[in-house]
Order: sequence, then structure tokens, then C-alpha cells
Amino acid sequence: MNPGAYPMVRSMFVLALMAGFVACAGSEQTERMPEAGGDSGAVAVDGGMVAGASARGDGAVRMYGSIPYAAPPVGERRWLPPQPVEPWDGVRDGSQLPPACVQVILPVPPGEDPYFGPGATHMDEDCLYLNVWSAAAPADAAPVLVWIHGGALRMGDGSSVAFDGSALASRGVVVVTLNYRLGALGYLAHPLLRAESANEASGNYGLLDQIAALEWVQRNIAAFGGDPQRVTIFGESAGSWSINYLMATPSARGLFAGAIGQSGGVFAPGAGAVPRPTAESAGEQFAATVLGEDTDVSLEALRALPADDVVAAATGRVLVNIDGWVLPSGVNDIFANGAQHDVPVILGSNADENTALARYAQGPRPGSVAEYEEWAHHEYGDLADQYLAAYPAESDADVEAHIIDSGGDGRFVWEMRAWARMMETVTSPAFVYHFTRVPPAADAARYGAYHTAEIPYVFGNLDGGGRYWFANRDYDDTDRRLSDVMSSYWINFAATGDPNGAGLPEWPAYSLETEPALELGDTVQVRHGIRGDRLDFFDQLYAARRAATN
Repeated sequence: MNPGAYPMVRSMFVLALMAGFVACAGSEQTERMPEAGGDSGAVAVDGGMVAGASARGDGAVRMYGSIPYAAPPVGERRWLPPQPVEPWDGVRDGSQLPPACVQVILPVPPGEDPYFGPGATHMDEDCLYLNVWSAAAPADAAPVLVWIHGGALRMGDGSSVAFDGSALASRGVVVVTLNYRLGALGYLAHPLLRAESANEASGNYGLLDQIAALEWVQRNIAAFGGDPQRVTIFGESAGSWSINYLMATPSARGLFAGAIGQSGGVFAPGAGAVPRPTAESAGEQFAATVLGEDTDVSLEALRALPADDVVAAATGRVLVNIDGWVLPSGVNDIFANGAQHDVPVILGSNADENTALARYAQGPRPGSVAEYEEWAHHEYGDLADQYLAAYPAESDADVEAHIIDSGGDGRFVWEMRAWARMMETVTSPAFVYHFTRVPPAADAARYGAYHTAEIPYVFGNLDGGGRYWFANRDYDDTDRRLSDVMSSYWINFAATGDPNGAGLPEWPAYSLETEPALELGDTVQVRHGIRGDRLDFFDQLYAARRAATN
């Protein structure tokens, strides 16, 4: 057997690294609109007045959609940090959801149903908008939850029906979802862009958009009944990467009081921000490719390109970069030195993170125990025996499951444990969860507690399940009880910095000594050292890879 003949197996780790053909690429913006009627509750925000619309049949919650938090990043503003909102006259209609930022569309594997929805159907480069859900008669100083969507920093948007904030808002929080620039439009670094920057930096525009949205929240959320001192940011997959970066960047200091990371971190080698020269070199190659090798590269020429062409030409991994401004150093170093924002966090992962991702991996894979063991020695070298001890295949039937499981453990479950451990360098607590509930469906055995499965439980949107993710989910009373518990934990955390509250199972703060994690599944219970031996293997692997590059 030739281990190099199994590119699919390595690509599972690449898919997990990209994580975003995974998280909420489906948008379906036109399917969930507020029901018009009653007082619009118009409020004053940066730029002018905006009117909302009823988001529920009982009129208890309003949605204010398509609120601009920055000027359109088009023309000369392409590849600039977000600029101030352009004022408007009259009252802006907030009854519609905004377009998604221009992005690639998730390909559906042959013979498969769309797993993460059909992809965004309404896209525009003018996309820096956010949505707010709040009680129609809001109490003063309600806690605020700000959602950052996933999608590998290449796709997704804040207006998917999965992220409808009305159920959470009906329970006394203000919910904000937002768009940010994606792909090459959001993260292109280039020496010409750095030369025109007052901060001598380029790239990271999508991250700057997120910071601008949080600054908007600080200035404006009180108009919707929200408390700017009790803002919690939360996100999943690449949205959780973004949470990781926001906790590290000095530019976001004071913009949030708590953070929730769901299935995504940037601590593993190759997962986080790259050095500026690496990103700029990739940007120079991209510019030469998209403009043509014989064309002089200029910002004028790049900014004149159609947005669709820019996005389509960028096929590699999106590169966040250590620009010396937004990110003064790598996230590992910032956290290791205790320089991250000292705020409480909830961190967690799902039991079967890689099952859905494996659908997108192409090519052959080891099929027998002998091929699996040979592949492991090729992939892990001197650490192959440790890998095989953590993931032993006793029969050929074990091989595929172990490859899938190890991809999920190494890129998702390990990341969240590493993040929790890194919080030992500050004083604020971390609360760790492990989501194990298998959403009921005919294909439940294939996918288990898959990547993104927890999102509708958090948002309390189980009854909308026919319009996103698997259309054939048949949620039952167990799921609804778990959703109520999970929503309660998230709401309590936004309100107090502690998820615990009356009527809920006790959720202990994380400690290195006992490594407690709250299992969120058919039962809700505390477990200790989840997958410890397997995650310890990845500690060894990543330490060796870091040593090899130093």
C-alpha cells in the first residue's frame, strides 16, 4: 500500500481546519421575515432612525433588520478598515434581512442532500449590516448576546433562519447577529495595502468588521433595551475562531464582558494567524493570478474587479495575519502570557464533530487494519504508535470511524480543551461543555452529535428545523427540554457571567486538576477528563510540530 494514495484522509483534517464548509453556510434569507403589524418601535441609531417589525405572532418581540454598522465597503473602500455609517433621511425599514457578503457556495457532494442549507441566495459586497431582536416592551439594561456566524471565514451570514433571535429575545435578552467580509474581500493582505494604511497593516478586514459591529453595539444597544456593560459574544466554528481572535486583540478591549466559543479555536499549529510576510506573499500571488501575470498590479485595478471574481479566484485557506496592529502576536503567545481579555467564557465541542465534514472529503481511504496502520506511520511518524494506542482498530470495520473521530478530536475537541487550559493564565473562569445529544432522524446513526448540531438548541429554534440543516429532523420532548436548559445556561451567562441558575444542574468551573465538563445530552451531567488519552496524543503531536518549525 502507498500511504500517499490516501489524500482524502489528510483532507479530513484540512476540512476540519477550514471548518467552514461546515458552519451555517445555508442562508435562506427570504424564508423568515417578521410579521408586520403594530407599533414599529422606531429607534435612533448611528446614521438615523430605524423601524422594526413584529418577529412573533404574539407581538412580544421585534426584529430590526439590515441596520448598517459601517459604510458599504465598495469601490475605494474595498480593503479598508470599516468606515463610519453614512447617514440616511427618514425612517429606515427594518423589516427585511440584509444580503450576505459575497462568498463561495458550498458544493454538495454527489448523491448527497444539502447538509448545511442551500447556500446564500442574496449576496452583495455592500453587506455590513446587523440585525437586532428585542422585547417589544424592553426592560432597561437587558443582557446582550452578539452572534458571529461560522463558515471558514469564506461563507455564511448573520441572517440564516437558524440564527433567528426571537426565541432568546422572548426570554429577556437582546440578540444581535451580524455580517462581516469574507474570503479575499475580508482578509487579503498585500504590501500595497499596507503601504496605504496609517497603521502599516493589511488584511484582517473581516475581524475589523466584527470589532466595528461591537463598537456599534456599545454606542447603540441601549436604544433597544440592552445593557452595553453586559455584552456576551458567541459563535460557532469559524465564528468561534473569531471569538478566539477577539479575546486576543487589544482592539476589542472593553467591548464585551463574556465570550462563548462553540466548536472552534485557533491554538493548533497551522490553525491560527500566519506571519504578515506569509499572508502578503499569498496576497501577491493572488493579485498576479486574478489580474493576469502580464498586468501591472495596482490597488486601482484590484478594486475595479467584480467582487464575484475576487471571491472565486481565492481558493486557498483564508489567512488571518499577525499584522502588528489588530494582532500584535500569535494567539498562543497572547493567551500563554495572560494578555487575553480577562472575561469569563463558555467553551465546548460536540461528540461527533467530523461526521458531516467527512462527506466533503474526496478520494480513497484506508480500508483495512493493515492499511490503516501503514497510513498512521506515514502520517504521524515517530508518534504513530501513540496514535494507534489512542485509536486502535481491532477490525476493518473500525478504520473509517477512527479516522473520522480523530479528525474531529484533533481539530475541535482538543482546541476547546486547549482554550480552557489557557484560561488558567487569567482570573476569570471557564465553563466547559460536551454536546452529545443525537438529533433524532433516520440517519442519526451516521451523523451522531454532528458539527453545528447544538446551534438550534442554543437559539431555541428546534421548531424551525425544517428550513435549515437536515430537513428531516424530528425533534421530540427530550430535545425541547435540552434546548430549554441550554438556552437558560447561555442567558444566565450573559446576565451574570455564570451559567448556573435556579432549576439547572450545577455546572462547575473548569480546573486543570479535575477537568470537569458538562455533558449536554440525553442527560445533563458533569463528567471529568473527556477523551483525555486521545487529546493527550494531540498534545504530543502539536508540540512536536511546533518544535519542528522553531
